[in-house]
Amino acid sequence: MPSPIYVFDAYGTLFDVHAAASRERVTIGGGWDKLSQTWRTKHLEYTWIHAMTGKPATFWELAAQSLDFAIATIGGVPDGVRERLLQSYRHMAPFAEVPITLAALKRQGARLAILSNGDPDMLADAVGAAGLEGVFDAVLSVASVKTFKPQRVVYQLVPDQFGATPGDVTFFSSNRWDVAGAKAFGFQTVWVNRTDAADEYPGLKPDRVIRDLTVL
Repeated sequence: MPSPIYVFDAYGTLFDVHAAASRERVTIGGGWDKLSQTWRTKHLEYTWIHAMTGKPATFWELAAQSLDFAIATIGGVPDGVRERLLQSYRHMAPFAEVPITLAALKRQGARLAILSNGDPDMLADAVGAAGLEGVFDAVLSVASVKTFKPQRVVYQLVPDQFGATPGDVTFFSSNRWDVAGAKAFGFQTVWVNRTDAADEYPGLKPDRVIRDLTVL
């Protein structure tokens, strides 16, 4: 029997997207959480707009643009904070259970991959900062197809990489919209619902819902 193929979204699933703003919460003040949530929401929104319009952009460019919007939303931040936030975004902390869980799956013979909107250099920085070098059989970036999730061509990168069918792949994401896109493509899907969010997209239900990766 072929080894299972487990594919993970990166940001929000393996890496804590709110760690950067949390690190600066004292400097930013009481608006740090609103800044972080707005930054994340707008970053994703910008990827969808660029995917639909076909206008090229890198994930890093959109990270900076969405951060600027978030900063304006809370009325500004002290000098130097913007630059520190962007640098922290490239070296996000993994969620606590991630290194141990991935190492265990690797020992069991699973084939592991990342499929992310992130640029290749951003993903290399994040994987390196988390000490996860050598864990993944592939780190797949949308940069190779010049669009963003949930375009089908993005999910096709995984079957092409492993010589597999979509049904052979189990895809994990904390983003419910990403799970919906992967389900529509034909992956087995697991929603990593870290925040106990309400379900969405009833016509594209995940095959499994978990709170974090410890159950694996």
